[in-house]
Amino acid sequence: MRSGAWPPAPEALPVAVVDNHCHLEFPAGEPELTVEQRLAAAAAVGVDRIVQVGCELDSARWTADAVGRYPAMLGAVALHPNEAPLHASGEHESGIPYDDALAEIASLARVDRIRAVGETGLDFFRTGEEGRAAQVRSFRDHIALAKELDLPLQIHDRDAHAEVLEVLERDGAPERTVFHCYSGDAGMARLCVQRGYYLSFAGTVTFKNAEGLRAALAVTPLDRVLVETDAPFLTPHPHRGAPNAPYLVPLTVRTVAAVLDVDLEVACEAVSVTSENLYGPW
Repeated sequence: MRSGAWPPAPEALPVAVVDNHCHLEFPAGEPELTVEQRLAAAAAVGVDRIVQVGCELDSARWTADAVGRYPAMLGAVALHPNEAPLHASGEHESGIPYDDALAEIASLARVDRIRAVGETGLDFFRTGEEGRAAQVRSFRDHIALAKELDLPLQIHDRDAHAEVLEVLERDGAPERTVFHCYSGDAGMARLCVQRGYYLSFAGTVTFKNAEGLRAALAVTPLDRVLVETDAPFLTPHPHRGAPNAPYLVPLTVRTVAAVLDVDLEVACEAVSVTSENLYGPW
């Protein structure tokens, strides 16, 4: 739950875009808004499509059900890199072993309108040395699943840039690979672009102290750029710390346009086209 009052709605975008990564299963904000209300608020400002990400078993099940009920929503499912070690060690509260958990994710990934595998990857911030082997195993299993199903891969990379790139290079990345909430520097961005990856920028790129992240955006071609909220987290400036929802994507899109020195309409159109090229039509 991300508590607090909802920020005011930003000015609407001239061309509708996609929130490429959010978690609408999480309750958030005061007053708490329904999924329908959050989708309507987003559509009102030009965010008419979203990718809902379920990255533990309960939220993956919720996502697989929700995509059939909301036309604006496509889905992604995976075991988050902080969840996988718990399943592997037997410490997960569900009591479900890793192999069984992964098998259920693989089944949910075949549901109609589940269009990506993610978020998966490595997180060395929250999981210590004891869980890293399980994270790598899970990451590799999800890479294989994405390639088997010909689905895009959404990557979670926290404090593990070199290791994530190494696994992708060793195993061979899926044809469509997205770095969710990109957090690397400009040098890594150049390498990702060379390898054909896509970089998804969240509200963090709008933060005052994010000069390095904006430098990474500046060297990324517009046709490799996606935008996201990671709602209810990572609320863009000037509302950092407040609850987040897809209706706040326009703040991030305007930063993308400014950094890349393109008209807002051009940025919106590019983000929309790239999103549909990756995930297919809604």
